[in-house]
Amino acid sequence: MPLRPIPTDVSPSRDELGRRAAAHVVKLLQEILAVQPRARVVFACAPSQNEFLAALITQSQSIIDWSHIDGFHMDEYIGLRAKHPASFRTYLRQHFLNHVPLGSFAEIHGEALDAEAEAARYATLLSAAPINLICLGIGENGHIAFNDPPVADFDDPQRVKVVQLDHACRQQQLNDGCFATLADVPKQALSLTIPVFRQAQHLSVVVPGMRKAQAVAAACLGPLSTKCPASILRTHPSARLFLDEFSALQLTA
Repeated sequence: MPLRPIPTDVSPSRDELGRRAAAHVVKLLQEILAVQPRARVVFACAPSQNEFLAALITQSQSIIDWSHIDGFHMDEYIGLRAKHPASFRTYLRQHFLNHVPLGSFAEIHGEALDAEAEAARYATLLSAAPINLICLGIGENGHIAFNDPPVADFDDPQRVKVVQLDHACRQQQLNDGCFATLADVPKQALSLTIPVFRQAQHLSVVVPGMRKAQAVAAACLGPLSTKCPASILRTHPSARLFLDEFSALQLTA
């Protein structure tokens, strides 16, 4: 796969990062909706996205008709119900869905009794039409969605799958304040796979914070490898990376 540098925007603060990323996404949505009646957009659910989502709500007012946008999320813990305070559905409702009149939002049912069947159901929804935009982050271990290094597959035959979360990923959820103890963090999740990201029309990648600096450097400067799943972003023709001064530290060191 040919590698290309990821166009990168470095902001002096998380708030400014959020504003710049939101402006980029608003522009992309305007361009998409100018040539087709609906857009299909996947949203990440993590504290790293707080400033971006807040700015997107503000900047899109009177500009984006959200009723023409069908939303998806990219992962969910197995065993957590929709209203669990740490579920990604709760996060996205609180930080985004309760504030914009999205045309539709397809949930991953983490509480489904048959996780494999739920993966297949959600994969069918994703496959119904092309994904126009994914708003994502990068994990401390270099994951995108829950494609941690041990389970990442650049050519995964599935679009959604059951994954085992590695220790670094579960520790990040604790570091982010999403759970009280490491034992509380689920060990399994349902996750979109890497080909979904590779095939999406546009990727907007929001990655603030010092704890992400090593993963950002590996993604941007290291080899193409599932040891850093986010390195696959360097093969995408329309990916843009938004950093703050801390997450960008190792790019120039």
